[in-house]
Amino acid sequence: MQVLLINGSPNAKKCTYTALREVEKTLIEQEIETEIIQVGDKDIRGCTGCRECKNTGKCVFDDFVNEVAPKFKQAAGVVIGTPVYFASVNGTLVSFLDRLFYSITEDKSMKVGAAVVSARRGGCSATFDELNKYFTISGMPVVSSQYWNSVHGYTPEDVRKDEEGLQTMRTLGRNMAFLMKSISLGQEKFGLPAKENHVSTNFIQ
Repeated sequence: MQVLLINGSPNAKKCTYTALREVEKTLIEQEIETEIIQVGDKDIRGCTGCRECKNTGKCVFDDFVNEVAPKFKQAAGVVIGTPVYFASVNGTLVSFLDRLFYSITEDKSMKVGAAVVSARRGGCSATFDELNKYFTISGMPVVSSQYWNSVHGYTPEDVRKDEEGLQTMRTLGRNMAFLMKSISLGQEKFGLPAKENHVSTNFIQ
């Protein structure tokens, strides 16, 4: 089993990374393979809604999104971390996630997802909610912890002093490992839930 940890901060080794590393260390202790992917400092444009990915199975803009997509498809879980900008997700990460989730046509059901946010002071809850929507629209179980998955601080040193935040990250890692293993065992015994043919309606109909 492998978990991708996506760092949406433009600062590769700062506060968001510190939180993700705490999750990663716990996952490794639970014998889960991990990889941290740095996204926030990449030049990534937004989705144009061209829908070409529905024909080709990949985004028409052949950049870092298409590099990460095969890893995302193979991973059993993903942790998405972001700093808080104006009570929201970093714009580069939004562009990355919009295109990644939209262009991958394979079923994401039962792939486990978790959001991690980092702020100096406020905006964590709104940002946390925003990230979780990528999982819930994709049939992905969302991993919880003992509190909302956030850390506070202006520097990595500050984050390392946030004892409750770091404990929340460790609890998240243990819960994620347990959920992934439980889903794997359940799939072996019971299979995945049955799916209906997708129905798409517009609000005017």
